[in-house]
Amino acid sequence: QGQLVESGGGLVQPGGSLRLSCAASGFTFSVYDMSWYRQAPGKERELVASVTSADGSTNYADSVKGRFTISRDNPKNTVYLQMSSLKPGGTAVYYCNAHAEGGVGAGMYEYLYWGQGARVTVSS
Repeated sequence: QGQLVESGGGLVQPGGSLRLSCAASGFTFSVYDMSWYRQAPGKERELVASVTSADGSTNYADSVKGRFTISRDNPKNTVYLQMSSLKPGGTAVYYCNAHAEGGVGAGMYEYLYWGQGARVTVSS
């Protein structure tokens, strides 16, 4: 069974930086698209950034473009989220997500894994 374990969360001052890590196990990491989501208090979970398995292309929410960087290290089965110029609005629980789908007809499949979340608090 696949597992994702986030680390690196904590308290950071506005304008500061933090790097989250997500270690994967139990599945073939290199064929999964990887994403980071976050859920702020009282709000719905939202996509922050994603990186594909095919070519490593990345995608970001408008609110974090230019400040956050997602990257993956396939040999280490790990995905990272480098966060810079953090704002108080960045306070949330950040979740790692792994997704793979494929096949045709009766052979179609989809696999989805979530981590337990890493809490990030941006406050002075």
